[in-house]
Amino acid sequence: MDRARRPRSVLAALTAALLAVPGVTALSSAARAADADVAVNGGFESGLTGWTCPAGTTVDAPVHSGRSALQATPAGSDNAQCSQTVTVQPDAQYTLSGYVRGSYVYLGANGTGTTDVSAWTQSAPDWQKLSTTFRTGPATTKVTIYTHGWYGTGAYQADDITLVGPGGSGTGQPPAAPSGLKATSVTSSSVGLSWSAVTGATSYAVYRDGTRVQTATGTSATVTGLAASTAYSFQVAAANAAGESAKSAAVTATTGPGTGGGSPGLPAHALVGYLHASFANGAGYTRLADVSDSWDVIDLAFGEPTSVTSGDIRFNRCPVTECPGVESDADFKAAIKAKQAAGKKVLISIGGQNGQVQLTTTAARDAFVSSVSKIIDTWGLDGLDIDFEGHSLSLNTNDTDFRNPTTPVIVNLISALKTLKAKYGPTFVLTMAPETFFVQNGYQYYGTGKWGGQDPRCGAYLPVIHALRDDLTLLHVQDYNSGPIMGLDNQYHSMGGADFHIAMTDMLLTGFPVAGDPDNVFPPLRPDQVAIGMPASTNAGNGYVSPAEVTRTLDCLTKKANCGSYATHGTWPALRGLMTWSVNWDRFANGEFQKTFDGYFG
Repeated sequence: MDRARRPRSVLAALTAALLAVPGVTALSSAARAADADVAVNGGFESGLTGWTCPAGTTVDAPVHSGRSALQATPAGSDNAQCSQTVTVQPDAQYTLSGYVRGSYVYLGANGTGTTDVSAWTQSAPDWQKLSTTFRTGPATTKVTIYTHGWYGTGAYQADDITLVGPGGSGTGQPPAAPSGLKATSVTSSSVGLSWSAVTGATSYAVYRDGTRVQTATGTSATVTGLAASTAYSFQVAAANAAGESAKSAAVTATTGPGTGGGSPGLPAHALVGYLHASFANGAGYTRLADVSDSWDVIDLAFGEPTSVTSGDIRFNRCPVTECPGVESDADFKAAIKAKQAAGKKVLISIGGQNGQVQLTTTAARDAFVSSVSKIIDTWGLDGLDIDFEGHSLSLNTNDTDFRNPTTPVIVNLISALKTLKAKYGPTFVLTMAPETFFVQNGYQYYGTGKWGGQDPRCGAYLPVIHALRDDLTLLHVQDYNSGPIMGLDNQYHSMGGADFHIAMTDMLLTGFPVAGDPDNVFPPLRPDQVAIGMPASTNAGNGYVSPAEVTRTLDCLTKKANCGSYATHGTWPALRGLMTWSVNWDRFANGEFQKTFDGYFG
């Protein structure tokens, strides 16, 4: 926060259907019995797995079936080709088909060993099926299937691409669908699953409510990040080099009731605000005793380190020379106790724009725990807010798994927070206020990337949030002072309206593949853990939205009403509430933000 301002699996075609397609010759009984869909991930349900597609991505609308489809955009001298090489049998008949949308869209096969084929459409405003057939040459074992558009004609979509014929030599067919799926354990936020092994399977894909959320190499998995007292449907598919099986029969499990859910003593809907306690700016100083009772969580801004890497955090209250109206330490402590007696939570917020904290060593980690504990104990606070910005968190090269981080500043922070939580127990309030760059931007980029060159801070908060998700009271991402961020609709969203807040919050509550990897999904947070960060006024930071847009954001997320262009993946009436930078700036603006919250939630 800125002190100055801102804070299908697709079923194989039946022989009868094949024979009905013009130009398809009848196959022998032996050949028909061996027919299978040998294309991998033709429905794009597993992202771009199996495809080489430099100019493509997957989208959740429009789709022909399932949850995803391909979208690729030709540009300049690039026709946005997406292709995969498939193992086939020599001297065998194959049918290639798929559904496309757009102008000048092609579907074809190269390397057949006989005559390469393609089908195309000049204009398909809605889904149109393309189909073609070919026979492989006497020595052909590999064929490349592809789809592409035409230069400069705009994006096209493709879905449900199949290549039906005899399974290729050496790869066989996709395995059978798993059986015996059952829930083995259920908590308020997780479900354990197990299933029977499938012959020939090398891995298993776990689906929650139709969305792939995990890949397992064994016959069990635990799906985490679930909401309490909520029913979920699970399925599993088996996979090998030839592709993915059909999904198993579904099993439904209902999570248990929450036990406070890491939200000790908070109301169902809470208003969170930062109070300028160690500095003054244009908003003016506000005494803690004068903070309205509308504020449920008050973050004292800020505790800062003695040096960037010391881990030694100090909380210095604003001096009287800078804040003429500042209260005495005794009055400040009395105000903290009065707020707590009224059911409010008062936290120390560490960091901010100027408070860079890098726990590069275990000594710094231990100093952090000791010094933060001293602040909490001295002032009698309820917990801690982590507002690390700038270069506090970044990922080392090759640290690519958010579930198992190796970067010292990440590992040491996680360890320190777990130590503090264990020290103070279940009533300890832990909140985080990352910027979008460190969280939602992880959907596109994570750390330096597979080939290097990316900003190592991309998505760097994700391992911290994930490791602490069972201890985390609130995550309130700063949806302000942000550049455009890609949402789950694969469109960029910019500040200034409800759609930005809706898209950013939907990502937290739905979960998302990190760096676009469908096998590396950041699980959703519970709605009671999420508040939306907004500037209190035009003076507080870039990204201010009017009360009407705040209301529209809440309507869409909690009621699925009054939504705009972004389609959410759920409805979350238990969304915890709103956070703002800051209490002072809201008071400066005559309490507009506070009044909007009170008017909505009562």
